[in-house]
Amino acid sequence: MAGSLNRVMLIGRLTRDPELRYTPSGTAVCQLALATNRYGQDSTSGERKEFTDYHDVVVWNQGNRKLAELCGQYLQKGRLVYVEGRLQTRSWDDQQTGTKRYKTEVNANDVQFLDSRQEGSSSELTGSPVPAAATTSAPDVFGSNGDIDPDDIPF
Repeated sequence: MAGSLNRVMLIGRLTRDPELRYTPSGTAVCQLALATNRYGQDSTSGERKEFTDYHDVVVWNQGNRKLAELCGQYLQKGRLVYVEGRLQTRSWDDQQTGTKRYKTEVNANDVQFLDSRQEGSSSELTGSPVPAAATTSAPDVFGSNGDIDPDDIPF
């Protein structure tokens, strides 16, 4: 098989409010900071432990999709989001130390708001309210802090 794949899919909570900016040409770009959780064993004690990973996400407006502007307008710290995109590493020369610096980010092509408006909601974006039955019929696989407990996964 020839070729390569650069695809990232994350579900996590924002660790700070989005930063919406505009390029000199007027293109909107929004920067998000996302935290994801995973579970594993502590290497020293062997106990089950929760680990947190942090991700920098960059969201651009794409054609008629005002994705960056929507993220800047409707998201805030603590919101649960799904992000899909690709990894991109950029480099620059640090003017203070004279060394080359690198940063790897997720360049998002899709962001979906997953929690309700009380925690923050995406129903305003679609224009259709979420029926109460739709929010209460599914079992809550997320804990009170929005993380998935591995014991609740059926496989």
